[in-house]
This record gives sequence, structure tokens and C-alpha cells, in this order.
Amino acid sequence: MTARKHLLYLALEAPREGQASYAHIHEIVGGLQRRGWTVDLFVPSYSGHWKRPGLARRMMEYLCLQWRVMRAFEEGQSVYVRSHFLAFPASLWARLRGAPIVHEINGPYEDVAIAYAWARPLAGIIKWMWRKQFQWADRLITVTPQLADWVRDQGVATPVDVVPNGANTDLFHPDAPCDVDLPERYAVFFGGLARWQGIPTLLAAKQSPAWPSGVDLVIVGDGPERPAVEAAAAADPGIRDLGRQPYRVLPGIVARSICGLVPKNNLGDRTGTGLYPLKVFETLSCGVPAVVSDFPGQADLVRDNDCGLAVPAEDPDALARAVADLAADPASVKAMGARGRDAIVAAHSWDIRAEDTAVSIQAMIDTRKGLNG
Repeated sequence: MTARKHLLYLALEAPREGQASYAHIHEIVGGLQRRGWTVDLFVPSYSGHWKRPGLARRMMEYLCLQWRVMRAFEEGQSVYVRSHFLAFPASLWARLRGAPIVHEINGPYEDVAIAYAWARPLAGIIKWMWRKQFQWADRLITVTPQLADWVRDQGVATPVDVVPNGANTDLFHPDAPCDVDLPERYAVFFGGLARWQGIPTLLAAKQSPAWPSGVDLVIVGDGPERPAVEAAAAADPGIRDLGRQPYRVLPGIVARSICGLVPKNNLGDRTGTGLYPLKVFETLSCGVPAVVSDFPGQADLVRDNDCGLAVPAEDPDALARAVADLAADPASVKAMGARGRDAIVAAHSWDIRAEDTAVSIQAMIDTRKGLNG
């Protein structure tokens, strides 16, 4: 049967509004649909809830989701997997069934051990399961060039395309509305409150003598580091903890800031495969400079477009000085913001990423036709 533009999209890790995965999945799916694709999205039933169920229920849900994909598949369709080591059954089925399958890779094997302590003793098995999935796939998509190099270093010969994160330029823009009560001048951090996001560095920077007077720190998000953020906000009236906010509220908060802070660290040696955090693209799309840790990917984006500052990782004083430099020079902030916005609109919107994804999937289909023709 002739291949058609019908995709079964499997995401085992539940996307929740406010998380990067939620934006990534729904923006790509929406962009594909605008290009004439039919996309059936398979996500866990608890995706709309912030409280995750226990491990046993999640494992059962993962198996059920993959069974549903297998049952739904028809000749002419393609399968898209947001890569997860427990998607092994779907990958094995696709290989045996001859179903065309593409995997989107968002990080190396080590990310699992960082996120889940229970997985550390199983590192060898996890690597084997993941590598097999990469080898069996018809196409791979990675979110950084360094991650593509990492895949090739694993001895995987599957064709690889690079499709980084992006920003919704219609939602994240300089004039985004905002009804939230905010300080007059502030730097903003938004996203998951995880240790690898640099939360300890962020909080220490606010206490540094180099932090500029009259500039508050606004923090938006939730996660394991929430107790530390709450304690810091209780002790310092210059820290505004907004907690979790709806996705559509974020642009207005970011657009009114002096700068967006992305102080990621190298916990678990995660930076070797490059970093293109969603929050960097969204900050720049709002016409706001980004202050980022000096790691490949995010620092390159900021430097190449002169739209922010890169500082040494885990250096609170350097982060504070960067905020102070921007706070003291509104003209530079405005110019950096304009360059950042132009760069995102020209080359880094989610719509462009969706087009790149569509091209990658079509290349997989065309290769299949060539092999079978």
C-alpha cells in the first residue's frame, strides 16, 4: 500500500503543560498537521496531572500505550517515538512488522540515571535497550548537533537529522500581555526546578554583592528544588516565587524582564552532547536577552547573534555581574533583545522545526520506497 501522511506519535513520558516536553510535542504535532499530516498522539492517561502515579502503574501504562500503537497501525502509516528506553517493545514490533519508525532523541543514556535513582543499577541494560532501538529505527532525530555525533559514536549507522528546540513566535513575543503582579525591574528564571537547571547557583547569585540593587529575581516553575526556592523567597523579599504558571501566561512574564536566566550546570556530564533548552529560544523570542551558562549550543546561539551573555557555570558572582551589566545598560538590553527576536523568527520558530521534522519523516518514507521499489 502507498505510504500516506499519517503518523502515530508515541510519547511515554507524560507531557505536562509548563514543561518543555509539552511544548515540544504539541508544537511539532500542530506544525505537522498544518502541513497536511494526520497525527494520532499516544500519551499516558495521567498527562494532564502534575502528580505522577507510582512506578508500577507507569510501567503498565507504557506497555498499554505501545500495545495501542501496534493495534492502531495500518499499512502506509509511520510511527514516531519520542525516544524512551522502555519503548523497546514498540521498536522490536516495528522491526518485525516492517513498520517505518523514527526516534526523536533528547538526551544520552546517562539522563535516565540522573532523573531516576532506581535506574542506576540497570545502566548496562538501559544502554543496550536504547542502542538497539536506535539501530532498528529507520531515521533518528536529535535536538543538538553534539547529540547526533554522540549517536554515531555509539556505532549506530541509522541516518540522523538534527532538529533543535524552537519557540512559538506568535505566543512568545515582546508585546505579550500579562496580568501577573510583577516587580518593576527583574530578571526571570522559568522552567523545571531541578538541580541540573542551576537552581543553587541562581539563588546564590541573588545573594551575591554583585547583584544589582533594585532588581528582583522572579522564579516560575516547580520541581524537586521547590523547598530551596521557597526558603530563599521567605528570607529575601527581592525573590518573587510565582510557582507553576500556565504556558500562555509565561510570555508576558518573560517579555517584561530585563533578562532571562539559564544557569544550567554539568551535573552528570550532560553538556557533552550540547544544550539547546527551550527556555533560551522562548526568552529570545520575547525580545529579551538570555544569560546562559557557557556550554555548547546555548552559548553559541547567544554569541552568534549577540543577543545575551554567556557566563561560567556554577559561578554565582559571574551570573550576578551579568545581570548587573544588563540592568545598567537599557540601550544594550533593547538592542540585544531585538537581535534575539529577529534570530528566532528567521531560523528558530517551532513552525520551522515542524517543517524540518516533516522533511526528515518524508526522507524516511522515500528511502523505504526506494528500497522496495
